[in-house]
Amino acid sequence: MGRGEYLIKNLKRHWMLLLMLLPALIYVIVFSYIPMTGIVMAFKKYQYNGGIYFSPWNGLSNFKALFISGKLLQVTRNTLLYNVAFIFFGVVFEMGSAILLNEIINKLFKKTVQSLMFLPYFISWVVAGAIIYNVFNYERGVFNNIVTSFGGTPFDIYNTPGAWPFVLIFLKLWKQTGYGSVVYLAAITGMDQEMFEAASIDGASAWQKIKYLTIPSLRPTMMILVLLGIGNIFRGDFGLFYQTVKSSALLQPMTDVIDTYVFRLLIDNGNVGVSAAAGLYQSVLCFITIMVCNKLVKKANPDYALY
Repeated sequence: MGRGEYLIKNLKRHWMLLLMLLPALIYVIVFSYIPMTGIVMAFKKYQYNGGIYFSPWNGLSNFKALFISGKLLQVTRNTLLYNVAFIFFGVVFEMGSAILLNEIINKLFKKTVQSLMFLPYFISWVVAGAIIYNVFNYERGVFNNIVTSFGGTPFDIYNTPGAWPFVLIFLKLWKQTGYGSVVYLAAITGMDQEMFEAASIDGASAWQKIKYLTIPSLRPTMMILVLLGIGNIFRGDFGLFYQTVKSSALLQPMTDVIDTYVFRLLIDNGNVGVSAAAGLYQSVLCFITIMVCNKLVKKANPDYALY
């Protein structure tokens, strides 16, 4: 039987399953693949009367303008360093929270703690930004009111760029830890419980079981999540960096990332071509990074690779 006949036979046999897959396939094509043709804007001088596909070409002029702006390396560095911190501390806090939750015996207390940890995930960055502003506002903030009531000096966080990396990392962890711990908790639940029972019979303590059984068993899950995070290591969380910092020029050297930079290029300058070039630059960096990392992981241990 030839390949064509084999394919037709399988299509006839599984036509109902393929039909169920069709809506998802259409969604991916319409919202993921068709918009990819818009990358031509990075090589065009965009004109509203010509649109995306009929504006005149201008070669690499948009990329030249992007690189001579003087901010591209700065925002690339910020994006990379922030995401490295988010990935590292995210793994530590998410895995640690899942392990601690698994050790809780009281089911009611366990569900209550997990719900409280999960709650920040549903709070938008707009609300989170408002909370930060009302807590750290120089004149009326809760934090400065407490400090001044004890005779201290108010702290103006919105005029202190060096404090924002700590604030942004804290906010990211506060929002994602509960959600991320669910994946690790599911992995722990799926582990073979007989090895834990055998370890208990041999006299292993709770810490020894965590160190020698739980953590090593979570390594494949951790590696997959880290690789997925590395795939977006040059993409900043726009809501986090824009809604909490707003458009403060003083804080930009420490808080500006590629996403907010592209947004300002488009909104403030209306330069569609340079914005598209910055977006393509970001996507290429992400693609190269995930390919290289996956290759290294595959060489070290093929079981941990994404593909």
